[in-house]
Amino acid sequence: MKNITEYNHKKILVLGLAKSGVVAASLLHQLGAFVTVNDYKPFEENPDAQGLLEQGIKVICGSHPVELLDEGFELIVKNPGIPYSNPLVQGAVELGIPIITEIELAYRISEAEMIGITGTNGKTTTTTLIFEMLQSAENQPLIAGNIGTVASEVAQIATSENKMVVELSSFQLMGIQTYRPKIAIITNLYEAHLDYHGTWKEYAQAKSNITKNQTEEDFLIVNADQQKLIDLIRFTKAKIIPFSTKRYLTEGASVRNGQLVFQGEEIMAVDEIALPGDHNLENILAAVTAVKILGVGNESIRSVLRTFRGVKHRTQFVKTINNRTFYNDSKATNILAAASALKAFTEPVILLAGGLDRGNEFDELIPYLDNVKAMVLFGETAEKLEEAGRMAGVKNIQRVENVEMAVPAAYKLSQEDDIILLSPACASWDQYRTFEVRGDIFIEAVHKLK
Repeated sequence: MKNITEYNHKKILVLGLAKSGVVAASLLHQLGAFVTVNDYKPFEENPDAQGLLEQGIKVICGSHPVELLDEGFELIVKNPGIPYSNPLVQGAVELGIPIITEIELAYRISEAEMIGITGTNGKTTTTTLIFEMLQSAENQPLIAGNIGTVASEVAQIATSENKMVVELSSFQLMGIQTYRPKIAIITNLYEAHLDYHGTWKEYAQAKSNITKNQTEEDFLIVNADQQKLIDLIRFTKAKIIPFSTKRYLTEGASVRNGQLVFQGEEIMAVDEIALPGDHNLENILAAVTAVKILGVGNESIRSVLRTFRGVKHRTQFVKTINNRTFYNDSKATNILAAASALKAFTEPVILLAGGLDRGNEFDELIPYLDNVKAMVLFGETAEKLEEAGRMAGVKNIQRVENVEMAVPAAYKLSQEDDIILLSPACASWDQYRTFEVRGDIFIEAVHKLK
């Protein structure tokens, strides 16, 4: 960890806890800042806040009072989940108080170069593939960020011998100032999180922040099949390296005659890859590009791609029972992600879907339901999804209370060689704290089947 002094004796507000807030508060306290933590959860129900108080950090819980700004903070480290529409955050913006997320802290203290991965879909798979390929090549990678491990915690142990592979959300990228990855990746860009960002323009701008501080010495890997993405990052100073699943590229990564190709060099046959789905081919090409830039050999790449079957909650194989195969795609929190999962299968699918109602309809999902023989629906969006299913001609549609009940219901509807797929097309927050919790409940329910 770099020995930095820029936060020493500064009054800093850490707004919102969860994992990133706890780590940020402790780190800033260690770096000599006068830290105040503000979290919405009441103190008596808040073990994180209680632990920080024991460290000597000032803690205010139960609400986000705007009056806190009277204390003269010089910096706010905001939990990514708290929107900028929050009155306290709005007040800070009006006062000109800088607002960052903990990824900025991680960058400032890290001795390791960073590989930053963002995009609407595919971030976690791409991040994990890069980590696995670097590890296979006997590098010393560290994995962090939105994937589950707090970046500023990992950065504290990182050395110049490491490479930090960091998954980044649009929420995190809105709060950067100097963050500059050596290699940045934008997997794809589709309309998402408009309940947080308000507009497509703001969402896209947040994603493009990943490259705003890059220089001519850095690399930006982008999906060449999306013209709107290419247009978005024209301002970058980084060297752009594209990838494409739709056409052969002499510069970058693509597919030619059934082979993965990078800069004209064949790496391996596509049919040797263990991970199913065209959407995953995008993720693979992005990951291959990153590790080739870093000098990883083809054998290390091949060994990973021949065995890697996916990340937990991302089209994850769970179990085969009586020739019915179960997949957990709980991370599919939007229509596009669910559509990508459905496209990965040629077998008949029983789709388990539903969740938080963000106000959208599901008409865009209809073209991808051709292979769906039955739907088992739950959550706030069950009625809307049923309407989409009826319009697509799905004849067997059932509604149940939750994911746990959906699993046996789907099994009863199934026959041999069917795919039973949890791909909700919705966020989990109407019933479950996270998509991980939802996916774990699905897995547990599958293993309980008799």
